[in-house]
Amino acid sequence: MINSPNPSDKGKNANRVRRTKKSQDKIVRWEQRLVQIQRVSKVVKGGKKLSFRATVIVGNQNSQVGVGVGKADEVSTAVKKAVNDARKNLIKIPLTKGKTVPHNVIGIDGACKVLIRPAGPGTGVIAGSSIRIVLELAGIQNILAKQLGGNNLLNNARATIVALKSLKTPQQVAQERDIPLEKIFSYNK
Repeated sequence: MINSPNPSDKGKNANRVRRTKKSQDKIVRWEQRLVQIQRVSKVVKGGKKLSFRATVIVGNQNSQVGVGVGKADEVSTAVKKAVNDARKNLIKIPLTKGKTVPHNVIGIDGACKVLIRPAGPGTGVIAGSSIRIVLELAGIQNILAKQLGGNNLLNNARATIVALKSLKTPQQVAQERDIPLEKIFSYNK
């Protein structure tokens, strides 16, 4: 299809193809946020070799998120490496209709422990440090999270990813237990 209504019009848009609405919907917007840049050093024979470590979180705000780390001699190179690492380590999260998690979950990485609880509509994202960034980029809108243990930004982000990985939908639980879905929601003993 030609963009111009008149085929004899030889303007600069004459050969341009019109994009349909469906093709524009398939374009995924990945958002990335830089959590931390640290100057790290390695002791070598001639003294200390300085480099930079970048921690980046990438997400599409539609239940996909990843955490990446990159090290390089320059900050910009470290950030690029971290973004590539985060895209390689993407996870998919099951969300409810209220844009929250299906159940309580705890994630542990290193000395960091993260507690994540579902929340009602209108609550917002109640979380601190890098946990908040991970949850926002995952597209979660109503959630309560608490950082327990260590205060390391990278380990907190990784602990959040561990917690989100362990989430299960009621359908998955019913399939694992070989019981009907109705039995999971029934409260009769």
